[in-house]
Amino acid sequence: MAIVSDILIVDDDPVNVQIIANALVKTNCVRIATSGLKGVEVAQEIIPDLILLDIGLPDISGYEVCKLLKSYSITRHIPIVFITSLDTDLDELHGLELGAIDYIRKPFSPALIRARVNNQLLLKHKTDQLAKLAKLDSLTALPNRRHFEEELNKVWSVAQRKSREIAIALLDIDFFKQYNDHYGHTAGDRCLQLVAKTIKHSLHRPMDFVARYGGEEFVIILPDSTVNETILVAEKVRENIQNLSIRHEHPDIQSHLTVSIGVASTTPIQHTVNRQFLEEADKNLYQAKRMGRNRLYCA
Repeated sequence: MAIVSDILIVDDDPVNVQIIANALVKTNCVRIATSGLKGVEVAQEIIPDLILLDIGLPDISGYEVCKLLKSYSITRHIPIVFITSLDTDLDELHGLELGAIDYIRKPFSPALIRARVNNQLLLKHKTDQLAKLAKLDSLTALPNRRHFEEELNKVWSVAQRKSREIAIALLDIDFFKQYNDHYGHTAGDRCLQLVAKTIKHSLHRPMDFVARYGGEEFVIILPDSTVNETILVAEKVRENIQNLSIRHEHPDIQSHLTVSIGVASTTPIQHTVNRQFLEEADKNLYQAKRMGRNRLYCA
């Protein structure tokens, strides 16, 4: 099955836009922005697979657009191809030095655009596949901590711009060291896999994100979620794991496997970082443990 890619064209010339769109629209989803700042806004909104960027724009130059896109973590890695009538080697060199991956000079043919764009999209697809494998936890097949940190930065940035709430739930399997010691690491690995699967299946919104945070800890990001909504989701996760009825017959436990959860929620303001947000969830997790485990806590 062919992969449909999102392509953003940033160009104010309707003739050029029509030529490019006609060349690509059959196998891709094509979006259009007719100014530089609008192009930056759309790129942050949809995160396209590739941007075709004119240099001569009505508000700011394509060079400035490229600089802006490369300055934001959410758009930094989007491939940019300059499409322009500037035809000197110095112009091309400047564009490439700013981080563009290609430079197509006008006038151009639809066949040339299609071929060069397809080559770049194929390269991006292969790169994305490798990057995806690097961000997966091999045991649980969930995103790993590195992927979680990238996702949190992205969601945090969107919440800042749009003044939206964001919540996280940090989970820790209760007495997991004792479980490992009593049943062995193979059983411990199976337990982690089952807990990971249960958490994932407990989430129903496409935007909700779960990752293995490390060891026996998992973390859930819930964008656009109020405190009460997040507590309901976290409590459902806790109950579903408890209802697995995984025996935990260590001499000091004599019970079933459970989890403790710390919940934090905020509406991030501009120029704030998410480190304190994570620390709050971590404090609430340990408070849940101090209160007896198998519960959630939100200050």
